[in-house]
Amino acid sequence: MKNISFIEIRSPDSNIFRRFPIPRVGAVLLSTILKNQGHNVRVYIEDIARPDWKFVEKSDIVCISTITSTVHYAYAIADRLRKLGVIVVIGGAHTTFMPDEAMGHADFVVRGEGDIALPALVEYIETGLPPVESIGGLTYRNLAGDIVHNPQGEFVKDLDTLPLPDFKLVHRWKNSNILPVATSRGCAFNCRFCLVSPMFGRKYRFRSVESVMGELKIRVKLSNSPIFFVDDNFAANRKRTKLILQGMNEIGLKPRWSAMVRPDIAKDPELLKIIADTGKPTVCIGFESINPESLKEYEKKQTLEDNITSIKKIKAHDIKIHGMFVFGADTDTVDTIKRTTDFATSMGLDSVQYMILTPLPGTKIYDEFKAQDRLLHTDWAKYDIHHVVYKPAMIAAHDLHFETLRAMRDFYSLDYILRRMSRLDLFYGAFGVYSRTMINKAIKSSDACVDGLCNLKSAI
Repeated sequence: MKNISFIEIRSPDSNIFRRFPIPRVGAVLLSTILKNQGHNVRVYIEDIARPDWKFVEKSDIVCISTITSTVHYAYAIADRLRKLGVIVVIGGAHTTFMPDEAMGHADFVVRGEGDIALPALVEYIETGLPPVESIGGLTYRNLAGDIVHNPQGEFVKDLDTLPLPDFKLVHRWKNSNILPVATSRGCAFNCRFCLVSPMFGRKYRFRSVESVMGELKIRVKLSNSPIFFVDDNFAANRKRTKLILQGMNEIGLKPRWSAMVRPDIAKDPELLKIIADTGKPTVCIGFESINPESLKEYEKKQTLEDNITSIKKIKAHDIKIHGMFVFGADTDTVDTIKRTTDFATSMGLDSVQYMILTPLPGTKIYDEFKAQDRLLHTDWAKYDIHHVVYKPAMIAAHDLHFETLRAMRDFYSLDYILRRMSRLDLFYGAFGVYSRTMINKAIKSSDACVDGLCNLKSAI
């Protein structure tokens, strides 16, 4: 193949934090694998820069990575490219679980991990081998025109066998961009609204400490960009996490960095001390709710007491906390939303992200809501954690939408901004200004209606 393009579809306009793009590692890693096999590959991450459409349209194959809220745009691009005779391959969480739908717009769908399937598919397109029916996790049409779903392929067992993602392949990549680093896959938990376990399995797979440090050493030579460890649970193996963070100190890598962890890191004082000693860390924690019944409904395997204890211990080490909450459980009320900001403020959280429960295809909650006829529509563009797409149990749909936005605006209050600035915490002060501005725009942009459910002027 002369040219292969990868396109990571841009974040929805409703994404309040879209100006802080964190590229998904998948597209860069897959392009690196194909580059190493001798193909001319370019990666376009639309949140960073517009694609070079001249190159894309002349490509032999275009691989499109999409999630549910961006799939409508992915399909539009795919339709246009196929009319030009370009072979289109689509992958990502949404199309993994909706492959029949995706085949209305693509030549092939790679379901789940593509590290093995995609190189095999490219070889098949070039040479006719291996047989298409032998490629695990591939969806395609047979000679009769029928859609065929090959059995799911095996997960990559040894992540160290994969190459380091080559970000030089990314169009207009800048060293100032947030650098994503993946050190593991999978999650032992199986929250009802989460896609990680369905996509990557419930068994953790880890890169070795040596492999991760090798990547970080390369990164520190290039720049001191903020690093985001994209693992679903960076501290799943605490011993390994400690070695990585200690290694960062040893090589002098002390950037602003963040990672997703669970509240149980607070049970390990040594880990908290090591985190506090590395650069400018922020731990991102899915507290999800202050409602104990909602935590049970989400199957979080954590309690409100766990959340409170963890915040106190983490803050005692002067570690920044980004708290994530999901509103809309069947046990939630408007009061739950309003009290969450009081909780987040009083507990000293540094930043928050309030999300509306979204039943994404592939999750337990999607299957349940669909069976219960609770989905309002399948306009996938609205499945973006900022819109109500199902029938809530105890909150009016428009109240769930607007109270979520108002609550987040209340957290990023003028008092929040002034307090941060007075302490010379300029990053979070500026972040507060940005967040408050974007939330106000989000409220105003809903001026006509919310999913046809209410008129904003009567709702406010």
